[in-house]
Amino acid sequence: MKAPGFGMTVTEHLLREQRQNPAATGAFTLLLNELVMAAKLISREINKAGLVDIYGYTGAENVYGEQVRKLDEYSHQTLVRRMVHTGQLCAIASEEDADLITIPSQYPVGEYMFLMDPLDGSSNIDVNTSVGTIFSIHRRSNGPGPVTLDEVLKKGTEQVAAGYVIYGSSTMLVYTTGQGVNGFTLHPSLGEFLLSHEDLRIPARGKIYSVNEGNYQYWDEPVRRYVDHLKTPDPASGRPYTSRYIGTLVSDFHRNLMKGGIFMYPADHKDSKKPHGKLRLLFEASPMAYVIEKAGGAASDGRRRILDIEPESLHDRVPLYIGSPEDVAEAERFLRGE
Repeated sequence: MKAPGFGMTVTEHLLREQRQNPAATGAFTLLLNELVMAAKLISREINKAGLVDIYGYTGAENVYGEQVRKLDEYSHQTLVRRMVHTGQLCAIASEEDADLITIPSQYPVGEYMFLMDPLDGSSNIDVNTSVGTIFSIHRRSNGPGPVTLDEVLKKGTEQVAAGYVIYGSSTMLVYTTGQGVNGFTLHPSLGEFLLSHEDLRIPARGKIYSVNEGNYQYWDEPVRRYVDHLKTPDPASGRPYTSRYIGTLVSDFHRNLMKGGIFMYPADHKDSKKPHGKLRLLFEASPMAYVIEKAGGAASDGRRRILDIEPESLHDRVPLYIGSPEDVAEAERFLRGE
């Protein structure tokens, strides 16, 4: 039997939440509606990959010195274009841009800040593997005037919403406004996101671990011991775990949210430019941590709760251990040497 809200559109769901909050103004609903439209446009382009010239690189580099792919640029531009005119934003920050993006003068300015990874896992596009968009929404803390960087460099606990879109065998939007996590699947004929997964909850422990074991030799010894532990048979404890790694954070995260388990991207010694891990705190780790905690899971950098980390710069990187709460707690114990 389907849940009572099953099949309602994401707009209907947003309006229902708005009616339940007497203080709601509708601004937040308008903001998320534009995000939904951007996701539909990006999904349409991804589904044409291989038929039109959207594979490959643009020839430019992003702030990290990485080659920018055509779909990275399209996703970034589409999201910025759709979000700036809403009248609800005062700034945008993107993984693809070195600095804050201000709202053009012809548009009204609101009280929210929108942070995004426009196309997570874009290196997988050329081989037709699922990719995604990650987003986070913060409310401005200061008064009117230009937005300063310190207003954006906030702990993840101060997010008011976060989520992701996964472009896979179907396109799915998963988000939370702090009261549960819900998933909506894009109906290809209707062109609407319909509620398909209400009140998602991650199992307390899973049987899947997701990590790039090609970096094994570059990990610290406690990390290697933990991964070896997961592969050591012990039927009483549910081991060995199954290894599943796609290489797109959104995809690996989504599978583990549904089935339980742990995703890991430890710090490694392979690249001296990334001594603190690869994943970006504000654009990847923190939004996903907000989602997983609202679904009953946990997220850590191996020592600290991700949502308690205060960023020092817009593009800070962190290690990430995220998923079922018992699995994340066990990983932390290994990393402490227990």
